[in-house]
Amino acid sequence: MNRDSGSTTAKQSALAQNQPEKMSSNTNPGAATGHVAKPKPLSPFRKRGSLQYSASTVDPRGSRHLLTSQHSLPGIPVALKQTIDLRTSMDGKYKEIAEELFSRSIAESDMLLSAPYEFPEDSPIEQLEERRQRLERQISQDVKLEPDILLRAKQEFMKTDSATDLEYMKEQSQAFMDLYPKEMEREGENEYQRVSISGEEKCGVPFTDLLDAAKCVVKALFIREKYIGLSMQSFCRTTARYLEELSDRPLDMGIYEEIPETSVTADLDQTVHPPVSATHPYENQDPASMPSDVGYGCKMVDGVIHIYTNKDTMEKSTELELPYPDLQEYIADMNVMTALIINGPVKSFCYRRLQYLSSKFQMHILLNEMKELAAQKKVPHRDFYNIRKVDTHIHASSCMNQKHLLRFIKRAMKKYPGEIVHVEKGKGQTLMEVFETMNLTAFDLSVDTLDMHADRNTFHRFDKFNSKYNPIGESILREIFIKTDNHVEGKYFGHIIKEVMADLEESKYQNVELRLSIYGRSRDEWDKLAQWAVKHQVYSNNVRWLVQVPRLFDVYHTKKQLSNFQELLENIFLPLFEVSINPASHPELHLFLQHVVGFDSVDDESKPEHHCFNMDSPLPANWVEEQNPPYSYYLYYMYANMTVLNHLRRQRGFNTLVLRPHCGEAGPIHHLVSGFMLSENISHGLLLRKAPVLQYLYYLAQIGIAMSPLSNNSLFLSYHRNPLPEYLSRGLMVSLSTDDPLQFHFTKEPLMEEYSIAAQVWKLSSCDMCELARNSVLMSGFSHKVKSYWLGPHYIQEGQEGNDIRRTNVPDIRVAYRHETMCEELNLITQAIRTDELETITEEGSLCMGPM
Repeated sequence: MNRDSGSTTAKQSALAQNQPEKMSSNTNPGAATGHVAKPKPLSPFRKRGSLQYSASTVDPRGSRHLLTSQHSLPGIPVALKQTIDLRTSMDGKYKEIAEELFSRSIAESDMLLSAPYEFPEDSPIEQLEERRQRLERQISQDVKLEPDILLRAKQEFMKTDSATDLEYMKEQSQAFMDLYPKEMEREGENEYQRVSISGEEKCGVPFTDLLDAAKCVVKALFIREKYIGLSMQSFCRTTARYLEELSDRPLDMGIYEEIPETSVTADLDQTVHPPVSATHPYENQDPASMPSDVGYGCKMVDGVIHIYTNKDTMEKSTELELPYPDLQEYIADMNVMTALIINGPVKSFCYRRLQYLSSKFQMHILLNEMKELAAQKKVPHRDFYNIRKVDTHIHASSCMNQKHLLRFIKRAMKKYPGEIVHVEKGKGQTLMEVFETMNLTAFDLSVDTLDMHADRNTFHRFDKFNSKYNPIGESILREIFIKTDNHVEGKYFGHIIKEVMADLEESKYQNVELRLSIYGRSRDEWDKLAQWAVKHQVYSNNVRWLVQVPRLFDVYHTKKQLSNFQELLENIFLPLFEVSINPASHPELHLFLQHVVGFDSVDDESKPEHHCFNMDSPLPANWVEEQNPPYSYYLYYMYANMTVLNHLRRQRGFNTLVLRPHCGEAGPIHHLVSGFMLSENISHGLLLRKAPVLQYLYYLAQIGIAMSPLSNNSLFLSYHRNPLPEYLSRGLMVSLSTDDPLQFHFTKEPLMEEYSIAAQVWKLSSCDMCELARNSVLMSGFSHKVKSYWLGPHYIQEGQEGNDIRRTNVPDIRVAYRHETMCEELNLITQAIRTDELETITEEGSLCMGPM
């Protein structure tokens, strides 16, 4: 089976309407057929309007032309020369464009990206079949008269009618081997059918539009790389490698130490389990055995904590040389990003590329689905049930299902009926008395009585959803059973969390990243949380913690609990700096932080924002207004303090933290701009479906997106409209998560419930589900050593070299396809910039060669 190769656009890569598709599917990667004459050698200098693409024999990364992003961050004096011009027609207008965008309601934008799936009436498959039948009839009629007609008919159908075509196919295959040498090392079952596009303008837009869009995309990627690198979060290695070729400085790609490969024996199951410590991690609470005090001092200046070498004289002369993000530069970069996402030509380019990626994946599935399935069948023992899966977005206070919580409450009523659990007006109340005031007994309780499941009444009603956290509608029961800070010191909550952990350990292959809340109302919240975890021994190898900070300053300020926004920031971050400087000052917190992987920012994103974050915005110490600061304001100051904290903790040899906020669930698009610039991963990301530029950038940067379709179905977006299958087909780094099993799920294994419903509704294959599971491990906060056991010792390498199908059950074919497709996209935009630079050099050279 063969398809003709010819020029086409990204849109034409889908099923054609009137004629067979001009694509080739060959086991030789990158091959293109259908040319009669041997093509001319490609010149490194192209005329405007054409682009030298990855299919050429010239190595697209052979010549390095340097480009950098400007760094002007205090504490890192760097003067870098920008050698490639990234100026566009929008330069100088970013602030005006950004402010105009903020001033109107982006939530009602008509930037619709997704389109309904339609199958064309004139199917190319039917046309090919009709053509084949006509040729067979012609052959049967003429074969006696003209024996050569059979050969000519076959040549006409196969479109390989000369030695020139075969030579051309061979050259194209060699070009692909030069471009992807590692991908061609594996043979046999790793070979698969690839679809290639021939012709000069492969992206379907004029070169001038391509160049402008490429500059905007590269500029945005450099902005993200700057902030992610500064805060010691991880940046996609493949993207960093391409950006490095346009930069005159090496990019920190977060290379980990190499882990020696674990031997794969007949008992493969043992090799995928990391070794477990013989002692409990919370046992060593002796302050004398903890790291020493370095004697630094710290205080908050303009919303960001500064470190001083002498705690007695905290002034500029004793300030520690750590990088502090610059507010003015951040706002300028945010304006640039905001202007890019509404630029018409850039939107058109990104939309076309996303449509192309969707169509290409559909073609890949048509050609290679059986091979992927065969590769999975060859792997002994491993299947979807016994590969590692991480629930990358789940809240601790709702990590159990309704039936589990109901049984626990009934057990507590029978076991501790006389225990004082609440103090009302100075008088203690026992657990039995609390239920007696509600006229309830243990026998009366049921799942329906608890009334904690989200229903149709919670759709677009976040206030009603929050009230579902109260069992039987009583906030006092929420305080008793699912809070860490209460009269019984979180005893019941600790017990039920440990029961959930026991279920996870029994399942063995499911892991979770639970969110615990720090509100910022008082300075001792961190100590109370750590003491809860250590006292009740709330720990499991299957669990890591994230700390969520609700965006509720306006509520606390109205209640006179906080006087300004800086006070909230001090309550959140000062204890973390103190324990990093002197672990013995907060021994429980020091132990607890070893298992915390990052920060989350949570609240209802659909709440209106009346303030535009710019240089006129009040500093945190001066924010005394009744209204809440905007999303980007919260995120910037969380990021800035986390960045300084990470440098301090890295200096001391402690684990660092990442930023993984709720982002893009609802509300304005610019939330996703802040997430793109500052966050390692995000949760939800639904609004990317309305912003093609941001969606394409999230793809190129491979930013993790933890999606929860069942949660969205009850709150913001019905299940059949969820963009997860679209994101997955295009190659975005998406994973499935549960969010709130207490509100949305029914079974004992909510993560498996999430996978099973997605597989049924969207007809996901086993390969698709294993890819989602592998993504969840990659974007999780588990350590590099643990991931090397779960995914393989070389998992950080690019492409199929980093995949071990014996552990992930993801075929090398799928991983190779994802990597090659991404390299082609990155090559497209970087090649455009290099081609433009070559033209500029040629023009300058011709001017200099004029007559004396």
